[in-house]
Amino acid sequence: QVQPVESGGGLVQPGGSLRLSCVVSGMIFSHYDMAWYRQAPGKEREMVATIFSSSNTDYADSVKGRFTMARDLAKNTVYLQMNSLKPDDTAVYYCYAKHFVGTLRDYWGQGTQVTVSS
Repeated sequence: QVQPVESGGGLVQPGGSLRLSCVVSGMIFSHYDMAWYRQAPGKEREMVATIFSSSNTDYADSVKGRFTMARDLAKNTVYLQMNSLKPDDTAVYYCYAKHFVGTLRDYWGQGTQVTVSS
């Protein structure tokens, strides 16, 4: 059973930093595109950062220059380093794994809460 498991969320003051981690087992990690999404109360879930199986990355405009996504193939883990956090970054952050081979295989984590507040 493939299950992404997030960790690293918490409460941080504006301007602070957090690093989220997502460990995934049960799949060939290098074949998957991995992404972080977030959902704030009353808002739709949005893509924050993606790292493709090619190792290319993509970021939402709102986090460019502040967030960095990386992966460790040996540990089946992706990370989201979040710097210069703002109150608008407050949301539940979800890890997402996707692979298309004839049919779509995708998996969501349960989410980790990030709260940016003074």
